[in-house]
Amino acid sequence: MLIIPIKEGENIDRALKRYKRKFDRTGTKRQLQSRKQFLKPSVANRAQKQKAQYIQRLRDLENI
Repeated sequence: MLIIPIKEGENIDRALKRYKRKFDRTGTKRQLQSRKQFLKPSVANRAQKQKAQYIQRLRDLENI
């Protein structure tokens, strides 16, 4: 549970902005989306390898 202390005389918009920023940084949204549907470990590993290959390909093209 995220707790955002509101200071005396602070604007509610500013507090909401701090809440949204903290929510994004903690990774809560990604965690909720990943728990929504089960993903087999083999599929997750394959996706991770494909992502690593893609990033490596981009870095190789950058160095050329």
